[in-house]
Amino acid sequence: MTSQPLSGLGIAITRPIDQTKKLSALIIAAGGTPLLFPLIEIVALTDYAQFDATIAELNGFDMAIFISSNAVQHGMPRVLKNGLPQKLQLAAIGPVTSQQLQGFCAKQVLTPADRFDSEGLLNLPEMQTVDSKKIIIFRGVGGRDVLAETLKARGAQVTFAECYRRKNPQTNSDALAQLQRDKKLHGIVVTSSEAMRNLLDLAGDASWLKQTPLFVNNARIAETVGLENYQVQIADTVGDAAMLEKLVQILAQ
Repeated sequence: MTSQPLSGLGIAITRPIDQTKKLSALIIAAGGTPLLFPLIEIVALTDYAQFDATIAELNGFDMAIFISSNAVQHGMPRVLKNGLPQKLQLAAIGPVTSQQLQGFCAKQVLTPADRFDSEGLLNLPEMQTVDSKKIIIFRGVGGRDVLAETLKARGAQVTFAECYRRKNPQTNSDALAQLQRDKKLHGIVVTSSEAMRNLLDLAGDASWLKQTPLFVNNARIAETVGLENYQVQIADTVGDAAMLEKLVQILAQ
């Protein structure tokens, strides 16, 4: 294997711009060209009055779940102003979110060991016995409801603490298609279901997208697009190193 297995290959990264640095550096080191094409932009709320009122009651909760690193970055600074209750059990959707939480508070964080999504978190033994527990979920505006609905079905009282919002910064539906026509686009990295939905909305049923490998980091994102219609490649584990490994495995051929 050559030391630059991605030489001459362009890889679109659809993450928010400030979350692309590490993967971009890995792609460049492998000889590839990262093409920054954010399909999600994370922005602060215009009004935090409701969020602040919600977290003012944090002492009354048994568990706080952080659904993403964005929830940590936008929520924890405001939480720490009021103080983090010692008895509050913290939970995170995956290891990156967990590490960021520990950076803020150095507390032990409940985290799935393999599947890093709502379903993975719900499979943990600690999530099976939540009857009568009060759980607060830190997330963006309008996130998935499967976590909250499942916890409610298990008897928990669930409250949302929405601390950021997402928007699609892309308006040019032909931008990626032109890169593909110019033979500069050889793969697209998509690491959230919402980004995948935004990609599908932009492309419609365009044939170029069905011919371009889509690299995702968990099965739920793959389910969003449908494995039978697209060239979806799932990284073996979470993290940028695993994503690079999958890019090399598929594209270096």
